Amino acid sequence: MTGYDPAFLGPQDALRVPLPTPTDPARELRQLDHPHFTVLLDPRRRLAAATAVTIDGGRLQALPRTGSWRLDDQAPAAEQAGPELYYRNALDRGHLVRRRDPMWGTRDEARRAGEATFVYTNAAPQVGRFNQSQELWNGLEDHVLEYAQVHEHRLVVHTGTVLAADDPVYRGVGIPRRFWKVAAWSRPLRAAAFVLDQTPQLDDAELRAVTARALADGELPPLGPFRTFQVPVADVAALTALDLGPLVAADVLPAAARAAGPAPDTWRELAGPGAIVV
Repeated sequence: MTGYDPAFLGPQDALRVPLPTPTDPARELRQLDHPHFTVLLDPRRRLAAATAVTIDGGRLQALPRTGSWRLDDQAPAAEQAGPELYYRNALDRGHLVRRRDPMWGTRDEARRAGEATFVYTNAAPQVGRFNQSQELWNGLEDHVLEYAQVHEHRLVVHTGTVLAADDPVYRGVGIPRRFWKVAAWSRPLRAAAFVLDQTPQLDDAELRAVTARALADGELPPLGPFRTFQVPVADVAALTALDLGPLVAADVLPAAARAAGPAPDTWRELAGPGAIVV
């Protein structure tokens, strides 16, 4: 039960969903396998570039929350953004793989999988109001699962951070302003992609000035209220410099929307789950 299973949606080649891989072969990502999910850690940035989880909706276990945040023993502590990043500030440790998503199988398997999500390699720094607003971010998998009448209610979800070169560095860690998620189901293979943005709505000059002042004072860089977009899968691949394999061709967005180009002003901002194209 350890790690993400690329054949989870079916043994046929057309249904295989491999782990994301860097488009730059020189980029190193560490593969850290946990029960029913895998973290791809960027050791240079000390955060996960991507995670991948298998969800068996027919075997989910509703168990009490157990587990506490800890360093991942599969990676050196120096390669992880640990508790010191979140100490006495407004940042939340946001789960990339949600606690409940890998909690399927026997009760013992589900408990161990849920507890495994509390490793710092599966955490991303998010402004509190962003992480705690669950209507869209935490509800995307549930919504897609509800509308995708798939074999045995199976779903795979890849989630990660957009690790941009200009992310503001706070306490030695670049703080991502964008997060992404791609959910996939069958049959045939289908995928839907989403980007969540906590970039402040300031022009470039204002943002640079405000960020510089905050960091000079040892304060958090400015983060804005999150906005949620459904975007072409190809845009996520371009933003993250990750090869998402068959998910690009499996995109549920109409071809016209996918051809609009990888620019935020062409993305569909979502006001609620009912606006999602599946």
